[in-house]
Amino acid sequence: MAEIIPLNDAAHQTDNALNKLHQAFKAELAAVEREIDVHMKSAAEMIPQISSHIVGAGGKRLRPLLTLSAARLTGYGGKHHITLAAAVEFMHTATLLHDDVVDGSDMRRGQATARKLWGNPASVLVGDFLLGQAFQMMVAAKNLPALDILSKAAAMIAEGEVMQLVAMNKTQTTEDRYLQIIEAKTAVLFAAATEVGGMISDADTTTTQTLRAYGRNLGLAFQLVDDVLDYGGVSRVLGKNTGEDFAEGKVTLPVILAVHRGAEVDRAFWHDAVTNPKDNADKFDKAVDLLTKTHALEDTRARAAHYGERAKDALGLFEDNEMRALLLGLVDFCIARAY
Repeated sequence: MAEIIPLNDAAHQTDNALNKLHQAFKAELAAVEREIDVHMKSAAEMIPQISSHIVGAGGKRLRPLLTLSAARLTGYGGKHHITLAAAVEFMHTATLLHDDVVDGSDMRRGQATARKLWGNPASVLVGDFLLGQAFQMMVAAKNLPALDILSKAAAMIAEGEVMQLVAMNKTQTTEDRYLQIIEAKTAVLFAAATEVGGMISDADTTTTQTLRAYGRNLGLAFQLVDDVLDYGGVSRVLGKNTGEDFAEGKVTLPVILAVHRGAEVDRAFWHDAVTNPKDNADKFDKAVDLLTKTHALEDTRARAAHYGERAKDALGLFEDNEMRALLLGLVDFCIARAY
């Protein structure tokens, strides 16, 4: 029988770290939500319906929080960080809509995906609309370097999607290649979201690059923990559903490690599970047993912890204050989270 990784005290404590960050930016996040509501409006009635469905589905708002945090950490006193934070969330939401179409996903955050409810064409087109709105907000922030950073991030995310599509259902995918994929798909937006928060403060290059390093390493850690949660997380809130990646035949780092470490019969199991995922519901317990036996889950989380420490190290440039402490706590949340 598959072993489900239980919640522990560390997970509860790091939940508090995320809650503290939300409380610290309560007013700014409310302003971000208002900005999001304004830019979801459209004469095409389906656009606000689909947008509201996914934007309001219980996300943690990590990426806009990174923009707000970096702006405060670097002493920004204006309002454009609100606009950029909303743009970052729109970019993230657009990628979720597109991801679900590419992956054929039926569930996200505990509810039916937009593609399941409205179909693939509508999901793709609304994702494109949100990207367009994101770029409008970037322009409204009147900061060309920030626009450059976020536009490059959008292109890299698309590249990451294509790389993942090519790697889908292939057990030959290497660890290095997988890290390239998640760097583009996930870490690049974490990095850009953090960097632009310093960019609008007119922070020097050393500071903005340090913020970028924090966001990049946090993003890598976040995605690797996500990979682990697919095989044993418990969704206390509307979070990731256990087994989604496995059901879609995704080759994530735990699978890559298990394939390389397993016996020939185990590699045959993974090859069949990845190339014929339609029958994976009955194979999930076996998959978790093999991942446990090869220490693939704990080693993936250890790699996540490594990137988390690198994110913390990046903050060494900044003086010890409440904002820095909150960002250190966010790293702990991303490593120990259970959803």
